Amino acid sequence: MSRPVRIDSFLWAVRLFKTRSIAQDACRKGRVAINDVTAKPAKMVMMGDIISVRKPPVTLSFKVLQTTANRMGAKLVPEYILNVTPPEQYELLELKRMSGYVDRAQGLGRPTKRERRDLEQFLQAPVVETAPLEDWSDEPLDYDESLDYDEEQDNPSSDLLDWDNW
Repeated sequence: MSRPVRIDSFLWAVRLFKTRSIAQDACRKGRVAINDVTAKPAKMVMMGDIISVRKPPVTLSFKVLQTTANRMGAKLVPEYILNVTPPEQYELLELKRMSGYVDRAQGLGRPTKRERRDLEQFLQAPVVETAPLEDWSDEPLDYDESLDYDEEQDNPSSDLLDWDNW
């Protein structure tokens, strides 16, 4: 027959929490209940109890088959607890996972692959150099004087447009 064990130790032993201190914190925050009664870390759990662990956004429920205070391998966990979590909780978890990809606000958290590529492309864009301000003058430019026209280019029969030499 199994003897009563502290809830924080049991939750750690059956691998619901990575460390016992994390299990204690969950109990202190009111996220652990035994038979629908909020449990403190020192509350004793016995065989046949129903443990509810709230890990937002879901509440997981387990029936205690045996008690132990010693941590065990993952293959042995089904001998000590039975998962009785309603399927609606898993549907809620899946819905939350899917919405996390769609509703992520741009600029929050780690950038997506596409955002990272856009940022890298922006940072590697060529720099356009401009003339220093001293070279600028207030006088209007006369474009006719600045352009050198070649009369042969204006002539349709010039060598540039001679289709016979093509």
